[in-house]
Amino acid sequence: MQRAATFGKRAWAGTVWVVTGFFLLNLFATIASVVVNSFGTHWFTTWLPAGFTTSWYALVWDEFQLPDLLIVTAEVVAAVVVISGLIGVPAAYAMSRRNFPGKRAVMLLFLLPLVVPPFTYGIPLATVLYQAHLAGTISGVILANLVPTVPFVILIMIPFIEQIDPRVEAAARVFGARTPRLFASVLLPLLAPGILSALLLVLVRTISMFELTFLTAGPTSQTLVVALYYAVFAAGVRPGQSIDAMAVVYMAATLVWLLVTLRFVSPTQIVGRARR
Repeated sequence: MQRAATFGKRAWAGTVWVVTGFFLLNLFATIASVVVNSFGTHWFTTWLPAGFTTSWYALVWDEFQLPDLLIVTAEVVAAVVVISGLIGVPAAYAMSRRNFPGKRAVMLLFLLPLVVPPFTYGIPLATVLYQAHLAGTISGVILANLVPTVPFVILIMIPFIEQIDPRVEAAARVFGARTPRLFASVLLPLLAPGILSALLLVLVRTISMFELTFLTAGPTSQTLVVALYYAVFAAGVRPGQSIDAMAVVYMAATLVWLLVTLRFVSPTQIVGRARR
């Protein structure tokens, strides 16, 4: 029996490793093929393209005005991350520490933008923004992306706040700390792991958010993910290499954002502090 159990554990571990390796191999092969094709001249039946060039990147740089796209994407992502934190953290504190009529209904409203497909509420949201003359602007794109990200921050922060003993806050108030000082000196250091993890996830979510951005963006407020969609499906015939070059730029921009963020936020530190 013991040998059978040991064999079963080893077989299960081996299966997990094989499946994981197969998934990673396919992922690496897909990314590598896109990167290689973005530099290739012609690639049909051979293992590698017939030649390599950087002209496809120059083409998409001029055609899609990539500097403007990168600036708009950075502005949208930074604004959504900051505003989501400023609204979501105090709202999560109120939901954690206060009981009021209809609290469960409010929690359900917070869940809806996260479980309902974005196109379901994105079209009416875009209609409202167009009527308010905000759609087609960077402000409209930011407002649209705040709809799912603020509830996202709230739901992540509630467990972090609930694990803080209310007596800590009561002691701070006894010693004269008012609400702003309480947040800045007591709660903020304790909630830093949760805030950093929530904002990191908001950053990744905003960069990849296509539906709401597509419905509310205009010619001067497109982000990289929307521009990539237009590169694939817009009218006209475009070389596949130029589309892959656009995809590589999108992946590189996302990676840079993550690396810059992880320079200040360590996932291991977040987990370690959260356990404390």
